[in-house]
Amino acid sequence: MTELKSYTLAILASLWVVVVAGLAILQPSALDVSTVTTILQFSTILGLVSLGQGVVILCGGAGIDLSVGGIASLTSVVAMQAAEAGMPLPLLPVICIVVGAGLGTFNGLLVTRLGLLPLIATLGTFYVYSGAAVATTGGAVLSGVPSYFIVWGRGVVSGLPLPFLTLTLPLFLLTAILLRFTAWGRWIYALGFNERSARLVGIPVDRVRLIAYGASGAFAGSAALVGLAWLGSARPNIGQNLELTSLTAALLGGIGIMGGRGGVIGILAAVLLLVTLQTGLLQLNVNSIWQVGIIGALLIIVLLADNLRFIRRST
Repeated sequence: MTELKSYTLAILASLWVVVVAGLAILQPSALDVSTVTTILQFSTILGLVSLGQGVVILCGGAGIDLSVGGIASLTSVVAMQAAEAGMPLPLLPVICIVVGAGLGTFNGLLVTRLGLLPLIATLGTFYVYSGAAVATTGGAVLSGVPSYFIVWGRGVVSGLPLPFLTLTLPLFLLTAILLRFTAWGRWIYALGFNERSARLVGIPVDRVRLIAYGASGAFAGSAALVGLAWLGSARPNIGQNLELTSLTAALLGGIGIMGGRGGVIGILAAVLLLVTLQTGLLQLNVNSIWQVGIIGALLIIVLLADNLRFIRRST
């Protein structure tokens, strides 16, 4: 497992160097402190969503959460609507996390209690959550985020965004520790590696998977909080394309598509690579449609590589 993580991180570091070198040649002015800050700010939102995506995939059982973007969008809208209805503004972070966790837990119930395929269940809730975010706002932006949240959301220390330092990095570190040193983490790897064996030894498979989906929702809710604090408003499309990019980041970061393999540090490295690539393409005035296409191509390449690796290990 350690060798696999080192190999994945080495590949990601090499790709990142290639991307940065290409950007330096084609657009040297893009490599300034403000660009680094922007990359890390976008990485904060994508990183939190990808972290939850990775935990769900680690559980195996064809686990996937395509609703993460919808959760982020609906959570930000619900939080601001609650504030407009008279909720104390200091409770905004709590509302974001609780609402996100609730929406993620609903996904988990569909999968564990009703036996729906994760792909179908979360695709359906993605449309429900995204549609609800647009329907309840009419597609309009909701303003009114407290100034002290905006100060945090836009704050920078030595070029590093405060949300990245105070939220994303600590959550990645905490999750890495939980996965490696707790029974809950060992259970996740066990049921991802072989769910039948996990059930035979008494691991509460459905409960672990339900918690994983709830955690994914909570991480998406945290991303919604960052979006509120950074943009100063709730936008019903804040989670657009996060489902595809977070899935790519998780798999590119070394999480096995069948579960039971990989770690979260690789996810963070993959997020930084993807956001650097997207920022570079934006600096080069590449159309956003092509950017999404490139991310999709990367996802296909990662899946092919994972499949070839599995076949090679099986022979």
